[in-house]
Amino acid sequence: MRLARLLPRIWPLLLLAWAPAAASSEAGDAGFDLQEVAPGIHVHHGRHELPRAQNHLDIANIGFIVGERCVAVIDPGGSRYVARRLRAALRRVTDRPVCYVIDTHVHADHLLGNAVFREKGVTFIGHEGLPDALLSNEEFFTRQFIEPMGEGGGPDYFVVPDHLVKIGEPMRIDLGNRELVLQAWPKSHTGSDLTVYDPGTRTLWAADLLFMERIPPLEGSLKGWLAVLDELEKIPARQVVPGHGPVIAPWPAALAPERRYLSILLEETREAVAEGLSLQEALERVGYSERENWVLFDDVHGRNVTRAYTELEWE
Repeated sequence: MRLARLLPRIWPLLLLAWAPAAASSEAGDAGFDLQEVAPGIHVHHGRHELPRAQNHLDIANIGFIVGERCVAVIDPGGSRYVARRLRAALRRVTDRPVCYVIDTHVHADHLLGNAVFREKGVTFIGHEGLPDALLSNEEFFTRQFIEPMGEGGGPDYFVVPDHLVKIGEPMRIDLGNRELVLQAWPKSHTGSDLTVYDPGTRTLWAADLLFMERIPPLEGSLKGWLAVLDELEKIPARQVVPGHGPVIAPWPAALAPERRYLSILLEETREAVAEGLSLQEALERVGYSERENWVLFDDVHGRNVTRAYTELEWE
C-alpha cells in the first residue's frame, strides 16, 4: 500500500532515470547519428580525430540524398564498418534503391566503404583524376588502415568509379524529380576533388574543399585551392555541407575561416621564401597566428607549411 501511494510521486523520477538509457538504446539501434539538413539530404557527422583503425575512420561528414526514384550516397565512409552503418541508417529513412555512389575525392576516410554499396544498378562516380589517385594509394591504404581494422583488403576491397566527371564539364544526374550537379575541380585540396550541388534546396555538398573547425590539410595545390574557393563562392547555394565540421553551415559565409587560414599560409610562406629562410625556419614561423582557431593544428599544420614551401619555392 505504501509503495502504491508513493508510486505516483516517484514515477516521473523513474522516467527521467530511464530516459537516457532509452535514448542511448535508440541511438545504438539507429547505428549512428544522422541529421536531415534539408529535405531529403541526410548527413552523418564525423569526429574531429586523426584517421586510425580504432575509430574505423569515422571522421568525415558523409551521407545521402533521396529523390523520388532512388538515392545518391555521397561518400560511403572510411571503412566497411562505417559504410554498413550508413546503409542501415539509410534503410531506416527510405526503401528506395541506391542508384549512385559519389566519391568526392581520394582520401580514405571518405571512400574505403565503397564496396558495401557495390550491387547491381549502382553507378560509382568520381573525379577524372580519382582512378589514378586511388591506384597509387591502394598499398598505403591497405597497410595503414584496412589491415589494422581487420577488414582484409585485396582486389575486391577497392571500388574504382567508372563514371568520371571531367574538369570544366559538370555532370547532371537525376534521382527522380531531383537533379544534382556534379563538378570536378582543378588541383586544390587534392587532385581529385568533386562537389555536389542540389539546386532544389540550394545546398552545396563541398566535401573536403571546405573544412570548418578542423584544420584543412593541404595535399594538392595551395594556390589552386584558393582559386577554387573563389569559383565555389559563385555557386548560388544558401547552405553547405563541409567535409569536416558542422553538418550544415550558411553559404558563402562558411568559407571565411578556411580562406583566411590558406591566405595566411600563402602570404607568410611567400615571405619566408623571399627572405631566404630554410624550410625548417619556415616551419617555426609560418601561420602560428591561426593555432587557436583549428582543431588538430599541431598534427597537420607543419605538413601544410612543408607543401606550401615546396610549391612556392620556385614560383
